[in-house]
Formats: sequence, structure tokens, C-alpha cells
Amino acid sequence: QSKPLKESVALINWKDFFEDAQLTALINTAVANNKEVKQLLTRINMARNEIQARKGEYLPSVNVVAGAEGERSGEFTRNGAVEEQLEIKEGKAFPKFLGNYQLGLQASWELDVWKKLRNATQVSVFEYMASVEGKNFLMTNLVAEVANNYYELIALDNQLANLEENIQIQQNGYEVVQQLQQYGRVTSLAVKRFEAEVSKNKSKRYAIKQHQVETENRINLLLGRTPQPIKRASASFMSLTPKALGTGIPSQLLENRPDIKKAEFELSAANLNIDVAKANFYPSFTIKAGLGFQAFNPKYLLDLPASLAFSLGGDMIAPLINKRAITAHYKNANEMQIGAAYEYEQTVINAYTEVANQLSNINNLNQNYQLKTQQVDALTDSIDISNQLFKAGRADYSEVLLTQRDALEAKMELIETKEQQLTAMIGLYKSLGGGWR
Repeated sequence: QSKPLKESVALINWKDFFEDAQLTALINTAVANNKEVKQLLTRINMARNEIQARKGEYLPSVNVVAGAEGERSGEFTRNGAVEEQLEIKEGKAFPKFLGNYQLGLQASWELDVWKKLRNATQVSVFEYMASVEGKNFLMTNLVAEVANNYYELIALDNQLANLEENIQIQQNGYEVVQQLQQYGRVTSLAVKRFEAEVSKNKSKRYAIKQHQVETENRINLLLGRTPQPIKRASASFMSLTPKALGTGIPSQLLENRPDIKKAEFELSAANLNIDVAKANFYPSFTIKAGLGFQAFNPKYLLDLPASLAFSLGGDMIAPLINKRAITAHYKNANEMQIGAAYEYEQTVINAYTEVANQLSNINNLNQNYQLKTQQVDALTDSIDISNQLFKAGRADYSEVLLTQRDALEAKMELIETKEQQLTAMIGLYKSLGGGWR
């Protein structure tokens, strides 16, 4: 076991980390087509749009206004009485149907005195950045999941090949005991035991094949496509050597892990949300203005300067009675900030724990693999020895069967250990924050 390198392996692009061309092609397809990634990209776009919406809230708004209306006042209303007096005074009839036509611009601007709107915009920026890091975290998991399933699939290929080899060995043993039965060297019990062992291992063949189909379909699901055969390089599986991975320094873990960065942005957003909620206790100020044309008859609408109209005003609105809703919103913002702080701390602790577990796992698996290899070599030699002793009449048929069975199980376990070594290597790469670049 080599010492951890100072440079973190997380800085390596996944295309350079994985050397198997078949695997990199699968990951490339998954990155482009995975449906969860596409769903997350839509949420990122929504978060980006939210930034623009929040920015628009603290900028002045200008609207074009056009309107037309007509009014006829009742005789016994205030306006009706005024019109009647004007008719008496002027000596001519007042229009019974009075119009009001207008065309112009209206503007309003909420003064962001307490930085509520600007802080809300910054909150949306942090939320957007958190969603991007969430996508990166999903990419890290996706790359690792495709690689793990790929190595599981080629491990199954090797298990099937090992099983076929053992079936052939046992088939040969079955034929030998059949011949020995003819000479009275063994009973029918030995023949049936060998026959049963061959049938048992042949049945295992179909269980492995089913497992292969399911693993292929899991990979296809990650790749966002319908079930189809997976191209892979299985022949060199047992010769693969896990890389000696550099863990880097602890601060690099904070920089490379997308889930930590996501939790950090969410914490920043929660901190600012407190200021936004606090600003609701303060008065808000709005400036309003209008400029345009107004006339009672359309033919006078553009008659300058008589039809020119403008307005200017300001509003101040402050909560006075029943602030319970604002208080509750402010308290919730504080609770969310505390929760986000705990989540950030938990994410950091979890990251360090994952790295420590994977480093220990890699070291123990290396020791395990070396001992398993010695076990397989010894059992492989014992198969030939047991066969020779059995033919010479110095060993019982049950010893031959047990030796073959132990050798098969040991080889299967060796293949599983190789897969676990590669999975641990991928796990360390992922736990250090690799795979999203």
C-alpha cells in the first residue's frame, strides 16, 4: 500500500481516471443522456430565471397605459348637480355622456432602503449556485454508479467463465467414476454424487446469466436508453490493478466535494434570508410617476399643451398592527439558518468519514486479495492431487468433490474481492469529490 499522495485524485477528469475505453464510452453516454441529469438541468435553468426575476423587483418599472371610458352621471348625484348648475350658469347643455381618454407612461420604483430586494436577489444567486453543485454531485454519483455496475458486469463474466471451467472439470470426474463403477472400484452413490454436483453447477450458470441481464439493464437505465447488450472488456479483469490514489490535504476535500459546496451555498442563502425577513418589519417606500395625454374627447387627446397630464407621488407602508405573520416568517428564517448550519456540519463530517472508510477498505482488501490468491493457488493444486489419489485408490470420492467445491468457491470469492477492490477505488475517487469535472 503506497502512501497517499499530496495531490487529490479528485482533480483528475473522469475521462483520464478510467482507462477502459468501453467504460469511458458508457460514462460519456450517461452524462449526455441520463434523465435525472436532464431533470436537474431544468431546475438549474429555473433557478437562473429566478435571479432575473429578483433583479427586476428592485429596478424601476415603466408601463405603457392606454384607456378609454365614458360616464353619465345621475341627475341627483353630486356630479349631476354640478353639471346642472353649469348648464344654468353657462346657458348651454352639458354633455350627458362624458368621455375620458388617456395615453401615457406610468412608472413606479420601490426604494430598497433596507437592502431587502438586493439581499433577496443574492439569496437566489446562492440557490442557483447550490443547484449547480447539486448537479455536480449527481454527476459524481452517476459516474461512480456506471463504473461500479460495469465492473460488476465483467466480474459476472469472469464468474461464469470460472464456473464453466469447473463444470468441465467435474464432468471429467463424473466420467471417471462411471468407468470406475464398471470395474467395481466405486458404488453408484459416487456416480450420483458427481452427477448431482455437475447439475448443481450447471443450474448456477443460469442464475449468473440472469444477474448479467439485470446488471446490463441497470447500466442502460443510467445511460437513459432501452435494454440492449453492453460492450465490455472482460478478459483482462483479473489482471486489473487498482490505482494508488492521492487524497490531498483536508482543505481540498471542502473544495472538491460538490455536496459540501452545495450545503455551503444553502447556508449562505439561509443567512441572507434572515436579513430579508427582518426587513419586513421596516417601512417600504415607493415612488410613482405618470406622464401622458388625457382628454374628454379623442380629437383633443394629442392637443398640446392642453391635453398634457402628469402625476408624481410617493407611498410609505409600514406594518402597524398584527405583526404575527411577519414575526413567524422571521423565526422560520432563523430556524432554517440553524438547520442549514447543522446540515453543513453533517455533510463535512460525512465526507471525512467516507474517505477514512474507503482508505481503510482499500488497505484491508489488498491484504485480503493476497491471501485469497494463495488460497486459490493451493486449492487449484489440490484438485490435481485429489484426482490422482482417487484414481490410485488412496482417496475417497467425497474428498475429490469437496476439493473441487472449495476451489470453485475460492475462485468465486477471489473474483468478488477483485471487484470490491475496484469498487473501493471508485468509492475513494467519489468520496474525494472526483467525477464531476
